[in-house]
Amino acid sequence: MKIAKLIARTARRVVRDVTDAPRVSRELRTLRAATPARVPAPLTAGQIKGEVPAVADIEAAARQFEQARTDANAAARAKRAAEKILKRTPDGQYGAVVVERFESSRQVADLDAIRTLFAEHGLGDIPMKSCAPSLALTFTAADTGTEPAESVLQLVPAA
Repeated sequence: MKIAKLIARTARRVVRDVTDAPRVSRELRTLRAATPARVPAPLTAGQIKGEVPAVADIEAAARQFEQARTDANAAARAKRAAEKILKRTPDGQYGAVVVERFESSRQVADLDAIRTLFAEHGLGDIPMKSCAPSLALTFTAADTGTEPAESVLQLVPAA
């Protein structure tokens, strides 16, 4: 009796897969079609219509952004250095600190398993999309002929 159920279930799967084949083929054709990469155009003053902040505000925001980026990089380096020590430390109490590990609830896609599935079913490469464009800042000399603020800063030895 179990063999009959197994054969019936397998037959249903085969029929389902055969009937889905044209739809899957169309979807694959659409996925594999070469689509040109879209690069977002930079905003121009004409597109914003009167909402452009004052130059001084833009310069201040750019300097604040750059300082925050620098601080974040320094913090990330400090975190990696501390984590290097803590990863080698076994669970337990060390003075006022308790070191313990627990299962994370965060989940990410298993790209190796996805690649395997795509390869098994002949689906080609894994479709990927680009991240949001990065913000790039370049500090230049003002029209007054002065040097950029970064090159004006000098270290003075303590007396």
